[in-house]
Amino acid sequence: MTTDTLRLARALEHRDPSLRLRAAMTAGTRPEVTYADVLVARSAVEPDFFVREMLTWALVRLPAAATVPLLVAELSRDVAQARSQSLHSLSKIGDPTAWPAVRTLLHETDDDVARAAWRAAVVLAPEAEKHWLATQLAAELGRGGREVQLSLSRALIALGELVLPVLDAAGRSDDPVVRAHAEASERLFHDPEGGFELALDLATRAAIGPPPGEGG
Repeated sequence: MTTDTLRLARALEHRDPSLRLRAAMTAGTRPEVTYADVLVARSAVEPDFFVREMLTWALVRLPAAATVPLLVAELSRDVAQARSQSLHSLSKIGDPTAWPAVRTLLHETDDDVARAAWRAAVVLAPEAEKHWLATQLAAELGRGGREVQLSLSRALIALGELVLPVLDAAGRSDDPVVRAHAEASERLFHDPEGGFELALDLATRAAIGPPPGEGG
């Protein structure tokens, strides 16, 4: 490890997040390939959102050949943050060689990892596999709370018009929650400014009915 890399590693462990942020910014401003291991390792444990974003920016500034193999290796770790942050960085780097590893994480049980995998998959999937990806994402419809559902809907509609028949099929599901999520996703596709919360509420009422005690 070079002197500069060792200095970076120590700075990224400082208790003050503003100093860690500055260290990550410096690493991205003056990128060195030797920083890759340190940046990836810190991404797995960094508690501050803004520092994590700066670590990702610093990784993007490095050659993909130096970062992508390290990030792909992180995807098999038991640490959820290591997987989610690596997926996030891979989505920003956009190197298609990461696709085979990313496609295996679409049904992760951890919501943060799954959401990161959905976003990365939309960026990295080759054209020939986008319909397959749409069907895999549609299999997750109805999962989780509003934030998770919105992430999934955004990933689906980012695939373009090919997703519409998939959503139409999901809209005929026996599961009313899946039907509502599929319909809300389709409304969001046609009206991105319309608001997901309202679309999901309307679709849920249509699929399940109004909440108990509410007439109409």
